[in-house]
Amino acid sequence: MPRRIIIDCDPGIDDSVALSMALYNKAFDVVAVTAVEGNVPAEMATINVQTVIEQLDPPRLPRIGAATSNDNSDYRDACFIHGGDGLGEVGFVTVDHHQRHASEKIICDEVRAAPGEIDIVCLGPLTNVARAIQRDPHFIENVGQIVMMGGSFNGIGNITQTAEFNIHCDPESAREVFHAPVKKTLIPLDITSQVQFSLSLMGLLPPESNAIGRFLHQVVPYLFRSYHQQLGLETIQIHDAIALLQLLEPDLFELESMTADVEIKGELTRGMTIFEKRCGRNAPHNLEVARVVDVSAARQAVFRYLNI
Repeated sequence: MPRRIIIDCDPGIDDSVALSMALYNKAFDVVAVTAVEGNVPAEMATINVQTVIEQLDPPRLPRIGAATSNDNSDYRDACFIHGGDGLGEVGFVTVDHHQRHASEKIICDEVRAAPGEIDIVCLGPLTNVARAIQRDPHFIENVGQIVMMGGSFNGIGNITQTAEFNIHCDPESAREVFHAPVKKTLIPLDITSQVQFSLSLMGLLPPESNAIGRFLHQVVPYLFRSYHQQLGLETIQIHDAIALLQLLEPDLFELESMTADVEIKGELTRGMTIFEKRCGRNAPHNLEVARVVDVSAARQAVFRYLNI
């Protein structure tokens, strides 16, 4: 029986790769794809979710949730990596959906309709899940589990010296979700950044004769250019695809149950993920953290799931 999931994301080219892996995968029943402000501002995130789904044209269309701003004064987008439109500046034309529902409403509705059956895969900031917790007092008890791409175990960030991008976008929401009484798995930057892809990736994508291949051959080259021009790297990291793998191939990861929190006030450390690493401490553990990944197998799994 397929695993029922909601994918909460901020497309984003790496989000687009993850969606390409999920929407045709018989292991998943993707009931909704909800947009969140992150890589791109809220309105663009909503448009991009619609665009990716239209371009991929999956056999079953998920519900779409619209993003709204998180009102975080520290927020900054990642268009310098993903392009001014978040999708490599290809210039996709998308049909405007006039009847929109907020992402947190879609999330609450789907979880309420199937208590305990739906997992949430968070590939962007945790704004929508925190709002769902605030919106429905029974929401969190009805969620199956939450898998999150975010944070940094070693304290080295990618948007500031100490903070990973997704958590830094909305630290308050991240902290609320971290402390929510539900099974949670965190796939941090330390793990996702280990799985790097060289330009040979382009030759391993699906052929342009199918929807996934046609779409990815348009957007992925931009990521190689931006990583080279902005970061000085010849390889790319597809963070969200690696996080999604934790549901598809859990044996590729070693998890450790830990106590974790998010700094929300620090002048230099706002958005930093904090883990209790001291010996002899008895603080209750609130999530599992991926500590090891089989890099080669994870890379091959991405190729495999894009070509099913």
